[in-house]
Amino acid sequence: MSERISSQRQEFGIGVIGGPTTVVDIAGLRFVVDPTFDEPGPHAYLTKLEGPAVDEAGLGDVDVVLVSHAAHLDNLDVKGKEYALAAKTVLTGANSAKLLGANTRGLEAWDTITLPRGDGGGDLTVQAVPAEHGPADGDRDDTGYINSQVIGFVLSGTDLPTVYISGDNASVRVAAEIADKAGPIDVAVLFAGAARVAAKFDGRPLTLTSERAAAVAAVLGAKTVLPAHIQGWAHFSEGIDTFKPAFDDAGLAHVLALAEPGEWNVVGKQS
Repeated sequence: MSERISSQRQEFGIGVIGGPTTVVDIAGLRFVVDPTFDEPGPHAYLTKLEGPAVDEAGLGDVDVVLVSHAAHLDNLDVKGKEYALAAKTVLTGANSAKLLGANTRGLEAWDTITLPRGDGGGDLTVQAVPAEHGPADGDRDDTGYINSQVIGFVLSGTDLPTVYISGDNASVRVAAEIADKAGPIDVAVLFAGAARVAAKFDGRPLTLTSERAAAVAAVLGAKTVLPAHIQGWAHFSEGIDTFKPAFDDAGLAHVLALAEPGEWNVVGKQS
């Protein structure tokens, strides 16, 4: 059994606590991605099936909250929003920043910012990268995005592993662009689950299918892959039972770092 995620920080650690919500300890900083802390039950047109394996108090202090997008409750629910707005720093897309206000900083794809490392090693770079939240031929909203603006993130720095967090991206083509501009990737946190909502794009996947997740891992050349966004909500149509075979079929089973929600998927040294 892996070590449980808690307020105690790792030199380098990444783990999923439920849905898309991921904890990243790197460079003496703690990042929490897409916080969702509400109890199970109906959330507008979505249904949450499971609460988080670790609650807000169990995570202790957070330095930075990364929000891929604020428009959908499976990526930022009510308690998750409260948690984000209480954090020191929130990084998100420009459109989501308008929704959140307060301490949020809005980024467009390929924008970069530097944060002072908590370990005294200089700076850590956060780069916003594109994501396509649905089929490429899907209708775009009035701001030009498919199913709202979504961004992913790449974390990097001197003597640090490069970490890619996909956000709700459904596109292999977008991943190839990221690999070209922001690679090489050491660890990829891939939001998969083939999320489907009947009223959107005829129920076609809004996030990566398991097969596409394996294709993204191959395109990125990622040394380690963590699945996220594959359980906890009723509209996730695929889970670990399809994710693992897809990677096996692609000859990539060796890159998977699997753990139960609330346990570290990856723990180790930074360099």
